[in-house]
Amino acid sequence: MGLKPGPKRIAESTGEPDKRQRDNKKTPGNTDKLKPSKSSEK
Repeated sequence: MGLKPGPKRIAESTGEPDKRQRDNKKTPGNTDKLKPSKSSEK
């Protein structure tokens, strides 16, 4: 299953991006607080 494009979910409890999400760090407009996707390191 690939990464979904678009904005990442915001956790209701903290107001921060949901830490369970991953982000493709090579794309503009990424979320710095999220871990890189497993496929983006290849």
